[in-house]
Amino acid sequence: MGSAWISFTTDYGLDDGFVAACHGVIARIAPRVRVIDVTHAVPAQRIRHGASVLAQTVPYLPESVHLAVVDPGVGTARRGIVVVAERGLLVGPDNGLLVPAAEALGGVVAAYELTAPEYRLPAVSATFHGRDVFAPAAAHLTLGVTPPEFGPPVTEPVRLPEPVVRVRPGELVSEVLVVDRFGNVQLAATGEDLRAAGIEGRAAVEGMDVPVARTFGDVRVGEALLYPDSGGRLAVAINGGSAAAALELSADQEVTITSSPFAS
Repeated sequence: MGSAWISFTTDYGLDDGFVAACHGVIARIAPRVRVIDVTHAVPAQRIRHGASVLAQTVPYLPESVHLAVVDPGVGTARRGIVVVAERGLLVGPDNGLLVPAAEALGGVVAAYELTAPEYRLPAVSATFHGRDVFAPAAAHLTLGVTPPEFGPPVTEPVRLPEPVVRVRPGELVSEVLVVDRFGNVQLAATGEDLRAAGIEGRAAVEGMDVPVARTFGDVRVGEALLYPDSGGRLAVAINGGSAAAALELSADQEVTITSSPFAS
Protein backbone atom coordinates (compact mmCIF):
# COMPACT_ATOMS: atom_id res chain seq x y z
CA MET A 1 0.00 0.00 0.00
CA GLY A 2 2.05 2.99 1.19
CA SER A 3 1.80 6.65 0.20
CA ALA A 4 4.08 9.55 -0.57
CA TRP A 5 1.81 12.05 1.20
CA ILE A 6 0.26 12.80 4.58
CA SER A 7 -2.29 15.57 5.00
CA PHE A 8 -2.48 17.05 8.49
CA THR A 9 -5.47 18.83 10.07
CA THR A 10 -5.78 19.88 13.72
CA ASP A 11 -7.06 22.43 16.19
CA TYR A 12 -3.56 22.77 17.71
CA GLY A 13 -2.84 26.29 16.48
CA LEU A 14 0.71 27.48 15.85
CA ASP A 15 1.50 29.19 19.16
CA ASP A 16 3.02 26.06 20.66
CA GLY A 17 5.17 23.16 19.49
CA PHE A 18 2.38 20.61 19.04
CA VAL A 19 2.35 20.66 15.23
CA ALA A 20 6.16 20.59 15.03
CA ALA A 21 6.33 17.61 17.40
CA CYS A 22 3.96 15.64 15.16
CA HIS A 23 5.95 16.63 12.07
CA GLY A 24 9.09 15.47 13.85
CA VAL A 25 7.63 12.07 14.73
CA ILE A 26 6.53 11.55 11.12
CA ALA A 27 9.95 12.59 9.80
CA ARG A 28 11.81 10.20 12.12
CA ILE A 29 9.67 7.23 11.04
CA ALA A 30 9.15 8.10 7.36
CA PRO A 31 11.73 10.73 6.39
CA ARG A 32 10.80 10.76 2.71
CA VAL A 33 7.08 11.37 3.14
CA ARG A 34 5.71 14.82 2.29
CA VAL A 35 3.22 16.52 4.60
CA ILE A 36 0.49 18.92 3.46
CA ASP A 37 -0.78 21.05 6.36
CA VAL A 38 -4.49 21.53 5.66
CA THR A 39 -5.05 23.76 8.68
CA HIS A 40 -4.18 23.92 12.36
CA ALA A 41 -6.70 26.69 12.99
CA VAL A 42 -9.83 24.59 13.53
CA PRO A 43 -11.53 26.27 16.51
CA ALA A 44 -10.57 24.41 19.67
CA GLN A 45 -12.49 21.16 20.13
CA ARG A 46 -14.94 21.94 17.28
CA ILE A 47 -15.21 18.48 15.76
CA ARG A 48 -17.88 19.37 13.18
CA HIS A 49 -15.83 22.32 11.94
CA GLY A 50 -12.79 20.12 11.51
CA ALA A 51 -14.85 17.42 9.81
CA SER A 52 -16.35 19.94 7.38
CA VAL A 53 -13.01 21.49 6.45
CA LEU A 54 -11.39 18.08 5.98
CA ALA A 55 -14.25 16.70 3.89
CA GLN A 56 -14.25 19.74 1.61
CA THR A 57 -10.46 19.61 1.14
CA VAL A 58 -9.52 15.95 0.66
CA PRO A 59 -10.97 15.57 -2.86
CA TYR A 60 -8.38 18.10 -4.09
CA LEU A 61 -5.34 16.47 -2.45
CA PRO A 62 -3.15 13.71 -3.86
CA GLU A 63 -4.04 10.24 -2.65
CA SER A 64 -2.80 10.41 0.92
CA VAL A 65 -2.91 9.25 4.48
CA HIS A 66 -5.09 11.94 6.06
CA LEU A 67 -4.07 12.61 9.66
CA ALA A 68 -6.67 14.64 11.56
CA VAL A 69 -6.80 15.50 15.25
CA VAL A 70 -9.61 17.44 16.89
CA ASP A 71 -9.89 15.41 20.03
CA PRO A 72 -11.67 16.73 23.13
CA GLY A 73 -11.96 13.11 24.35
CA VAL A 74 -8.21 12.42 24.32
CA GLY A 75 -7.19 9.97 27.04
CA THR A 76 -10.73 8.64 27.56
CA ALA A 77 -12.29 5.42 26.29
CA ARG A 78 -12.77 6.88 22.79
CA ARG A 79 -10.88 4.83 20.21
CA GLY A 80 -8.14 5.83 17.84
CA ILE A 81 -8.79 4.45 14.36
CA VAL A 82 -7.58 4.14 10.80
CA VAL A 83 -10.40 4.38 8.26
CA VAL A 84 -10.02 2.83 4.83
CA ALA A 85 -11.84 4.81 2.13
CA GLU A 86 -12.06 4.11 -1.58
CA ARG A 87 -9.40 6.73 -2.33
CA GLY A 88 -7.31 7.13 0.79
CA LEU A 89 -6.70 6.33 4.43
CA LEU A 90 -7.66 8.48 7.43
CA VAL A 91 -6.14 8.40 10.92
CA GLY A 92 -7.43 10.07 14.08
CA PRO A 93 -9.90 9.83 16.95
CA ASP A 94 -13.12 7.88 16.51
CA ASN A 95 -15.37 10.84 17.33
CA GLY A 96 -16.99 11.59 13.97
CA LEU A 97 -14.13 13.69 12.63
CA LEU A 98 -13.03 11.26 9.90
CA VAL A 99 -16.20 9.82 8.41
CA PRO A 100 -17.35 12.83 6.31
CA ALA A 101 -13.92 12.96 4.65
CA ALA A 102 -14.01 9.20 4.07
CA GLU A 103 -17.37 9.64 2.35
CA ALA A 104 -15.90 12.42 0.22
CA LEU A 105 -13.23 9.89 -0.81
CA GLY A 106 -15.72 7.31 -2.03
CA GLY A 107 -17.08 5.92 1.23
CA VAL A 108 -15.95 3.91 4.25
CA VAL A 109 -14.64 0.49 3.21
CA ALA A 110 -13.32 -0.64 6.61
CA ALA A 111 -11.91 0.69 9.88
CA TYR A 112 -9.47 -0.64 12.48
CA GLU A 113 -8.64 0.37 16.02
CA LEU A 114 -5.11 1.61 16.72
CA THR A 115 -4.00 -0.80 19.42
CA ALA A 116 -0.72 -2.36 18.19
CA PRO A 117 2.09 -1.02 20.45
CA GLU A 118 4.76 -1.35 17.74
CA TYR A 119 3.09 1.42 15.71
CA ARG A 120 2.98 4.08 18.43
CA LEU A 121 5.64 5.77 20.53
CA PRO A 122 7.00 3.79 23.49
CA ALA A 123 5.53 6.23 26.02
CA VAL A 124 2.00 7.48 25.31
CA SER A 125 0.81 10.66 26.98
CA ALA A 126 -2.82 10.73 28.10
CA THR A 127 -3.18 14.19 26.56
CA PHE A 128 -1.17 14.10 23.30
CA HIS A 129 -2.29 11.17 21.16
CA GLY A 130 -1.64 13.27 18.06
CA ARG A 131 2.10 12.93 18.69
CA ASP A 132 2.22 9.53 20.35
CA VAL A 133 -0.46 7.48 18.55
CA PHE A 134 -1.86 9.13 15.43
CA ALA A 135 1.28 10.62 13.85
CA PRO A 136 3.23 7.34 14.20
CA ALA A 137 0.30 5.39 12.74
CA ALA A 138 0.08 7.74 9.75
CA ALA A 139 3.82 7.48 9.15
CA HIS A 140 3.80 3.68 9.31
CA LEU A 141 0.90 3.55 6.85
CA THR A 142 2.98 5.50 4.33
CA LEU A 143 5.68 2.83 4.66
CA GLY A 144 3.27 0.07 3.69
CA VAL A 145 1.97 -1.23 7.02
CA THR A 146 -1.57 -2.37 6.23
CA PRO A 147 -4.58 -1.12 8.24
CA PRO A 148 -5.49 -4.57 9.68
CA GLU A 149 -2.03 -4.74 11.29
CA PHE A 150 -2.96 -1.89 13.64
CA GLY A 151 -5.69 -3.69 15.54
CA PRO A 152 -9.18 -5.19 15.51
CA PRO A 153 -11.89 -4.16 13.04
CA VAL A 154 -14.24 -1.33 13.95
CA THR A 155 -17.64 -2.13 12.48
CA GLU A 156 -19.34 1.22 13.17
CA PRO A 157 -17.06 4.28 13.29
CA VAL A 158 -18.70 7.15 15.15
CA ARG A 159 -20.72 9.49 12.95
CA LEU A 160 -21.67 13.05 13.79
CA PRO A 161 -25.40 13.81 13.93
CA GLU A 162 -26.70 15.10 10.62
CA PRO A 163 -26.77 18.91 10.64
CA VAL A 164 -30.19 20.53 10.78
CA VAL A 165 -31.79 21.31 7.41
CA ARG A 166 -35.56 21.80 7.28
CA VAL A 167 -37.35 22.74 4.08
CA ARG A 168 -40.93 23.88 3.66
CA PRO A 169 -42.62 26.19 1.17
CA GLY A 170 -41.19 29.68 1.53
CA GLU A 171 -38.84 28.77 4.40
CA LEU A 172 -35.48 27.06 4.84
CA VAL A 173 -33.91 26.45 8.27
CA SER A 174 -30.27 25.43 8.28
CA GLU A 175 -27.53 24.86 10.82
CA VAL A 176 -24.32 26.86 10.50
CA LEU A 177 -21.41 24.53 9.71
CA VAL A 178 -18.40 26.86 9.53
CA VAL A 179 -17.59 30.52 9.98
CA ASP A 180 -14.38 31.28 8.08
CA ARG A 181 -11.75 33.92 8.84
CA PHE A 182 -13.51 36.42 6.58
CA GLY A 183 -16.75 36.11 8.55
CA ASN A 184 -18.50 34.20 5.76
CA VAL A 185 -21.13 31.85 7.20
CA GLN A 186 -21.35 28.40 5.58
CA LEU A 187 -24.66 26.63 6.06
CA ALA A 188 -25.47 22.93 5.92
CA ALA A 189 -28.13 23.64 3.30
CA THR A 190 -27.45 23.67 -0.43
CA GLY A 191 -28.77 25.60 -3.39
CA GLU A 192 -31.04 22.65 -4.10
CA ASP A 193 -32.61 23.07 -0.65
CA LEU A 194 -33.21 26.76 -1.37
CA ARG A 195 -34.91 25.93 -4.66
CA ALA A 196 -36.98 23.23 -2.94
CA ALA A 197 -38.25 25.92 -0.57
CA GLY A 198 -39.23 28.02 -3.58
CA ILE A 199 -36.90 30.87 -2.65
CA GLU A 200 -35.21 32.67 -5.53
CA GLY A 201 -34.03 36.11 -6.54
CA ARG A 202 -34.01 37.58 -3.05
CA ALA A 203 -34.28 36.10 0.44
CA ALA A 204 -34.67 37.22 4.02
CA VAL A 205 -31.83 35.79 6.11
CA GLU A 206 -32.69 36.20 9.79
CA GLY A 207 -34.89 39.06 8.63
CA MET A 208 -32.19 40.78 6.56
CA ASP A 209 -33.13 41.17 2.90
CA VAL A 210 -30.35 39.91 0.60
CA PRO A 211 -29.99 38.92 -3.04
CA VAL A 212 -29.38 35.31 -4.03
CA ALA A 213 -26.13 35.92 -5.92
CA ARG A 214 -23.22 34.11 -7.55
CA THR A 215 -20.19 35.93 -6.12
CA PHE A 216 -19.18 38.84 -3.87
CA GLY A 217 -18.83 41.31 -6.73
CA ASP A 218 -22.52 40.92 -7.55
CA VAL A 219 -23.26 43.33 -4.69
CA ARG A 220 -21.72 46.61 -3.58
CA VAL A 221 -19.09 46.78 -0.85
CA GLY A 222 -20.80 46.52 2.51
CA GLU A 223 -23.84 44.69 1.15
CA ALA A 224 -24.83 41.14 2.06
CA LEU A 225 -25.54 38.20 -0.22
CA LEU A 226 -26.63 34.58 -0.13
CA TYR A 227 -24.61 32.43 -2.53
CA PRO A 228 -23.43 28.86 -3.28
CA ASP A 229 -19.87 28.60 -1.94
CA SER A 230 -16.90 26.61 -3.20
CA GLY A 231 -17.84 23.66 -0.96
CA GLY A 232 -21.26 23.29 -2.55
CA ARG A 233 -23.12 24.77 0.43
CA LEU A 234 -25.16 27.93 0.81
CA ALA A 235 -23.29 30.74 2.51
CA VAL A 236 -24.04 34.21 3.77
CA ALA A 237 -21.43 36.91 3.28
CA ILE A 238 -20.94 40.66 3.24
CA ASN A 239 -18.78 42.03 0.46
CA GLY A 240 -15.80 43.48 2.30
CA GLY A 241 -17.23 42.71 5.73
CA SER A 242 -18.22 39.97 8.17
CA ALA A 243 -21.68 38.42 7.92
CA ALA A 244 -21.02 36.49 11.14
CA ALA A 245 -20.50 39.74 13.05
CA ALA A 246 -23.36 41.59 11.40
CA LEU A 247 -25.88 38.80 12.02
CA GLU A 248 -24.29 37.57 15.27
CA LEU A 249 -23.97 34.05 13.91
CA SER A 250 -21.67 31.24 14.99
CA ALA A 251 -21.24 27.53 14.32
CA ASP A 252 -24.10 25.20 15.34
CA GLN A 253 -26.71 27.98 15.35
CA GLU A 254 -29.80 27.63 13.20
CA VAL A 255 -30.46 30.23 10.52
CA THR A 256 -33.91 30.90 9.07
CA ILE A 257 -34.21 31.92 5.44
CA THR A 258 -37.57 32.96 4.06
CA SER A 259 -38.90 34.40 0.84
CA SER A 260 -38.17 38.12 0.66
CA PRO A 261 -41.15 40.45 0.40
CA PHE A 262 -39.08 42.24 -2.29
CA ALA A 263 -38.52 39.14 -4.43
CA SER A 264 -39.59 39.57 -7.99
